[in-house]
Amino acid sequence: MNYFAERLKSARLMNGLSLQGLADKIDNRVTKQSLSKYEQGQVVPDSAMIGILSEALGVRPDYFYTSTAVEFGEIEFRKLQSYPAKERVRIEEVAKDELRRYLELEEILGIETTFHNPLAELTISSQEDIEIAAEKLRDEWELGRGAVANVIELFEDHHIKVLELESSEEFDGFCSWVNEKRIPLIVLNKAKLKEKLDRKRFTAFHELAHLLLKVNHLPERQKEKFCHAFATAMLIPQETLKKELGGKRSKLSIHELTAIKQQYGISMQALVYRAKDIGLISDNYLRQFYQTFIQLGYKVNEPVEYEGSEHSNRFSQLLFRALAENFISVSKAASLKNQKLAQFRKENLVF
Repeated sequence: MNYFAERLKSARLMNGLSLQGLADKIDNRVTKQSLSKYEQGQVVPDSAMIGILSEALGVRPDYFYTSTAVEFGEIEFRKLQSYPAKERVRIEEVAKDELRRYLELEEILGIETTFHNPLAELTISSQEDIEIAAEKLRDEWELGRGAVANVIELFEDHHIKVLELESSEEFDGFCSWVNEKRIPLIVLNKAKLKEKLDRKRFTAFHELAHLLLKVNHLPERQKEKFCHAFATAMLIPQETLKKELGGKRSKLSIHELTAIKQQYGISMQALVYRAKDIGLISDNYLRQFYQTFIQLGYKVNEPVEYEGSEHSNRFSQLLFRALAENFISVSKAASLKNQKLAQFRKENLVF
């Protein structure tokens, strides 16, 4: 297989460049026709041109020869219809590149990452089914009924790959099964979610619902409703919220909602919808509360932010484990981080 041809095209798309755009970036040292031949595998450039291309595309020369396979299945991408095609292709290629390096590192260390879906046999057709699914997953993962401290780390611990990438476009996240449904992947938009940890947590569980629940065949509105409900059910279980609110209510206090938000990492708006879903408040009160929320200016910026930790250091931990145990060289470690050797040494004090 001509890995160079495939990897060159991927790197070009990651940078959002057309063939002519890449030719211009390397000062037309070769034409777009020559670049096209490289990508079709008809011609392999010499080492000097590979160096020029790697510099222009922000990758190391050995990037062009890695053989770890990454094939996305169908992508569940909210706002898919309005998302710019060029940016969608770019973000997908960036995700493939990061995941490829991640999987290569796991292969080097001999880590088995087979994923088992505990919810594969469940049928979803009602709110009750969502509650059953959320409770089953919490039981399988031994989470109890309390707050989840770090959703991203939780997913990584259960062999779900989570990537945080930068995009200026309006999307929170997307998910896909990778390599013939063996690896579940969730991609989050770091630029949009970095200041909103409660939204980041919600989005991660929402995308998990697309992966684990049999809902993707449903009409869009029903599918999204079930995924929203699953996300909130995972963030705060039914019985837990009933205890926190003391049963059915005719009114809710902003102050008690802020306290619950800070403990469970779920937005106040999602909490109110969750209370309605499980019958603790009426539809009419939900509408009244939401109007008050808008009037107070809380729809976009709630009065308090959730302060927690939402990231995973698993890739870095594995990388430095491999380096410490001499599974890889410093040069290979830099390659897996897609950094120049000097930059990697400087940032990590490796000599």
